[in-house]
Amino acid sequence: MASNAKKTDPKSNAEREKVVLAYSGGLDTSIAIKWIQDKYDLDVIAVAIDVGQPPSSDDIIARAIRNGAEKAQLIEAKDEFVNEYIWPALKANAMYQNIYPLSTSIARPLIAKKLVEVAKKEGAKYVAHGCTGKGNDQVRFDVGIVSMDPDLKIIAPIREWVMTREEEIDYANKNKIEIIVKKNSIYSRDENLWGASCEAGVLEDAWTEPPKDVWVHTVDPKDAPNEPEYVEIDFEKGIPVGLNGKRMKGVELIESLYKIAGRNGVGRIDHIEDRLVGIKSRETYECPASIVLITAHRALEAMTLTKDVIEYKRGIEQKLSQLIYDGLWFGGLREPICAFVDKTQEFVTGKIRVRLHKGSCMVVGRKSPYSLYDVGLSTYGKGDSFDHNAAVGFIYCWGLPDRTAAKARKKK
Repeated sequence: MASNAKKTDPKSNAEREKVVLAYSGGLDTSIAIKWIQDKYDLDVIAVAIDVGQPPSSDDIIARAIRNGAEKAQLIEAKDEFVNEYIWPALKANAMYQNIYPLSTSIARPLIAKKLVEVAKKEGAKYVAHGCTGKGNDQVRFDVGIVSMDPDLKIIAPIREWVMTREEEIDYANKNKIEIIVKKNSIYSRDENLWGASCEAGVLEDAWTEPPKDVWVHTVDPKDAPNEPEYVEIDFEKGIPVGLNGKRMKGVELIESLYKIAGRNGVGRIDHIEDRLVGIKSRETYECPASIVLITAHRALEAMTLTKDVIEYKRGIEQKLSQLIYDGLWFGGLREPICAFVDKTQEFVTGKIRVRLHKGSCMVVGRKSPYSLYDVGLSTYGKGDSFDHNAAVGFIYCWGLPDRTAAKARKKK
């Protein structure tokens, strides 16, 4: 895919103001180019940010130019996405409502950041996106953008100009806008390194089981291999650094694990979630790599962190998950929370072995140089080093408050 392109029409040299459009190459952002030009009389700079979504069947940057954009560019951001966004979320075991690994949500602050950077470089006063008025992403983009530059104005064509998918396609055909979607494409999808989401169509009936065509990255668990597959993941200070004995950088590790877990049917989620805008929405997700990594990371923390840290951290994890989902990555609370989480990861180093089998993901082995698991203390066999006589005194002191209360109340 081309990284940069520029329209050569001399008419574009007129002194018009600029808008930076978050461009995916999909239907919404393709028709947005002309709509913005017609309604706002602005030069459109289309920006696609690569966070690990599948490549388009054509060069979307060239297509943006053909559809009227003054400039278009692709920004490669996968490494930054992993190191600055995914890993902080993983260290906090971030799961919205304890179910969803925030795959779509965690990419939004990075995309917003890149849009603002391009706007500053190009001298644009406007930023545009293709979000609807019912979704969470509009909040994440709007709040993220103004948190970094409050002077930027936001345009949301799909939110302002409410149209059905069929009406959008008709608009594209009428105005000779090049699109690669069809009216029978009933689902709305979003994909990146950390997972994929799918909504709309038959999924809007909460009683209907998701049909087979919803799932594109994971094998149906019943069709997965009959023999389990084992993976070993190495962590250093809470960050995955190796897979099956091979040291890997973040992007390669996630992509490799995505395929391994996916072919074993791991990572499917069917969820009724509470959207930020106040409605419940039925979403399906495919998050094979993130489910495995969060499961493994939690197991390593169970071995290397003390009980009080684990229990206190669970509340912090919930708060960070909510901040990410609610689009408050650039607010004042996220950074202090991440500083706390980073401190807890100082000794979260070791190896976890995971068993993948027909949709299940189970930790079956763990070891760490900082393990708090002492066989001498836990064993019931030879080598038992626990002081059994100390238990009586401990139980007396531990139960003393309740013993004292019971005596006082019995008298009355």
